[in-house]
Amino acid sequence: MSSSKGFFHEFREFAVKGSVVDLAVGVIIGAAFSKIVDSMVKDIIMPLVNFLVGGSVDFTNKFLVLSQPAGYTGPQTYADLTKAGATVLAWGNFLTILINFILLAFVIFLMVRGINAARRRHEEAPAPAKPVPPPEDVALLREIRDLLRK
Repeated sequence: MSSSKGFFHEFREFAVKGSVVDLAVGVIIGAAFSKIVDSMVKDIIMPLVNFLVGGSVDFTNKFLVLSQPAGYTGPQTYADLTKAGATVLAWGNFLTILINFILLAFVIFLMVRGINAARRRHEEAPAPAKPVPPPEDVALLREIRDLLRK
């Protein structure tokens, strides 16, 4: 009984440690950030790339049929062929995912670069100027005044 009590106490200490809580917060924020970056690539960057290229940059339906079931006469789409049991080399889907990854990595690079530049500007901000010491005669007069007050 006492060992289970020690176990739960140890688990509670582990679960509420700052590092575990920080990790959980990081994972949650990372998931939300991932959705933002995915949306930026899918909804902003890819339409611009498609516009500049003059067509859709989507290779998901490009594939090579290595073998298909004997007598199969159905549609020759990737989904239908794989459902029928055909061996399909989906090079287009891989290429689309690779392009999305490169764009995603580039967007993250730009964001991190901007954050680092802002951080450097903040760190390099000039320190507040030290007050200029009063001239010697004023300092001497203040000293005399303070002595007379005593």
